[in-house]
Amino acid sequence: MKGNDKEKPVRRCYECDRETRYYNVFITPTNEERVVCWECLRREERGFFAKRDFHRMSRFGVIPR
Repeated sequence: MKGNDKEKPVRRCYECDRETRYYNVFITPTNEERVVCWECLRREERGFFAKRDFHRMSRFGVIPR
């Protein structure tokens, strides 16, 4: 790793309870640290831009033209 010889310490994820070196630390309004791993963040952000009522009508036999 160029310019960054120190590695992050291993921490336990708040969401999935796994130990990982790849995480982000969030500060809650009550000034507590929440460590969330990259995998949980990716899982949470996957449907970020989808509308809540989105569904594929073609699966129900309706093909929009």
